[in-house]
Amino acid sequence: MKLYYDLHMHSCLSPCGSEDMTPANLAAMCALAGLDVVALTDHNTCGNCASFCRAAEERGLLALAGMELCTSEEVHTVCLFPTPDQAERFGEYVYARLSPGENDPAVFGPQVYMDQGDGILGEEPRMLAGTTLIPLAEVPGLAEAYGGFAWPAHIDRPSFSLLGVLGVWDPELRFPLAELSHSCPPEFIRRRDLAGLRFITSSDAHYLDQVYTAEHVMELPERSPEAVLNWLRNGK
Repeated sequence: MKLYYDLHMHSCLSPCGSEDMTPANLAAMCALAGLDVVALTDHNTCGNCASFCRAAEERGLLALAGMELCTSEEVHTVCLFPTPDQAERFGEYVYARLSPGENDPAVFGPQVYMDQGDGILGEEPRMLAGTTLIPLAEVPGLAEAYGGFAWPAHIDRPSFSLLGVLGVWDPELRFPLAELSHSCPPEFIRRRDLAGLRFITSSDAHYLDQVYTAEHVMELPERSPEAVLNWLRNGK
């Protein structure tokens, strides 16, 4: 079956995310956009994933829990998991390895935990948009240890990307897949160091109007989180 996806979006728990990006609002916008498979990937946290997954499932969407992890080198990586419970355990591991620092809501915006009906559950005081103490080389195995799968985000961007930081793709990092932004020039993927690499594109939406309409397709044998992760790992 062919399903339209967006696997990189932020909620109001990300300090750079709009306060309108509540779990229910985001789920409703994904449904309105005609998406089938969606994932919430806030910065260094999975704290709103359970609420988003419930809100999305109420609207007929297949939702996965995830995170945009910022490594110690300042490389953003997307990590997805089959269940919110697995994502939350991964999130606890990451939270213990956040770089020190408190969030300043007046500068970066609040970091708000919400339930599936957009009831406020609290605010996160620690700064979530910084780096962690987790090196890039550990990310693939770490995500696998919690049942998930990880890939480098928006590698065509000059900042917070694998190529922006390292300058060249390193196959020894064991990432079979990478994410491109919607503004990626067509010639970018013809770089020699990217030969044989698979690509996906997601919105990295921080605002409701950044959620893309149905455009990118995955073909799955069944509609399940496991099938999505297998497609990401193996391309089928």
